[in-house]
Amino acid sequence: MPIVGIPSLLRELTQGQEKVTVPGETVRQVIANLEQRYPGIQRRLCDEDGRLRSNLAVVVDGVVSQQRMRHKLIETSEVYFMPAISGGASEIG
Repeated sequence: MPIVGIPSLLRELTQGQEKVTVPGETVRQVIANLEQRYPGIQRRLCDEDGRLRSNLAVVVDGVVSQQRMRHKLIETSEVYFMPAISGGASEIG
């Protein structure tokens, strides 16, 4: 089963666990299964439309996913939710 790293701000919902194993073939399924086990976690990860919150990135096996909720997982996948980083260098002058 995929391993999910739990961000420190959500560990209150997982009884302090830093990592949990959760079944799922996609990030969406993993989040749904997290919600069954830890009620309230989906609301913290997803917006009202069921999409991953725009201020979050999903990292699967060390790579920031462009597929986000649709990203397919395998039994050994590691999934992390991290603050999204945006912006870049602006030209001065």
